[in-house]
Amino acid sequence: MPKVVSVRFRDAGKIYHFDPADFHLHLGDAVIVETSQGLDLGHIAEEALDLPIEQIVEPLRPIIRFADDEDNQRYEEKKRREKEAFTLCQEKVESRGLKMNLVEAEYSFDGKKLVFYFTADGRVDFRELVKDLAAVFRTRIELRQIGVRDQARMIGGLGLCGRELCCCSFLNDFVPVSIKMAKEQGLSMNPTKISGACGRLMCCLKYEQEAYEDAHARLPKQGDVVMIPQGKGTVVTVDLLREKITVRLEEDDGADLVTVFATESEVLSHKPKKPQQPPCARGACEGHGKGKCGHTEEAAVIEEEIIDFDE
Repeated sequence: MPKVVSVRFRDAGKIYHFDPADFHLHLGDAVIVETSQGLDLGHIAEEALDLPIEQIVEPLRPIIRFADDEDNQRYEEKKRREKEAFTLCQEKVESRGLKMNLVEAEYSFDGKKLVFYFTADGRVDFRELVKDLAAVFRTRIELRQIGVRDQARMIGGLGLCGRELCCCSFLNDFVPVSIKMAKEQGLSMNPTKISGACGRLMCCLKYEQEAYEDAHARLPKQGDVVMIPQGKGTVVTVDLLREKITVRLEEDDGADLVTVFATESEVLSHKPKKPQQPPCARGACEGHGKGKCGHTEEAAVIEEEIIDFDE
């Protein structure tokens, strides 16, 4: 397996792999590398490691050299110019009344290109804005619309856990996250508790999803009839993390709740599944409204409302 190092060009940006060549690189070292946009200065995000060849994006370019004092001064000057460019562009946006939220300005290392990142609810006609900026900076101007997750990564912040946002510290790529994951993990459906700083579902819901899916497949489900050492009963609650279940025993003198490990139980029968909704409720009944399906309009409406509520 080839040996690579990870380089990050922004404080909270994506990492890219490079050939370390003969350099002894350490975390945080400033290096000069060649990219598709020309020479650039980046910082080592991960030290040398062996990576399977199928995970490497070709071409694997080598590290050219360590950044010297002149490169570092040039980098600091670039950062200063980016702040000035951001302020000026913000003024231009407000003067033209454009409905866009400017996030960040970024100069290329050679200063030949200036990119502005922004968010907006829809498409924005910024052609006149580009002309204004080009007349001021006398360089190539690009405006790129990004999503709210990328915005949170660029701005940074703290999550509900009190730590730095995952996307700002170690998360390289965003992964799809669904509300189904929150349901399977038994989390509250309160949006403020399962949403991150970007307003989308928290990326960390994906981290332990495989463990929850495995537990759901192995453990009894709520409503199943099981046999435990204390007797026969019905599962009331399931603790996925501790892999314990609470069972209501079927006794003549009254119900009794017992909590045991799931391994001590034997499933006798599963909870009956809910009957499938008729085609009318799913919008798949061609005969509805023509007196051919047997479903009333009122029943279809009620079933549709139930489905909307569940989703």
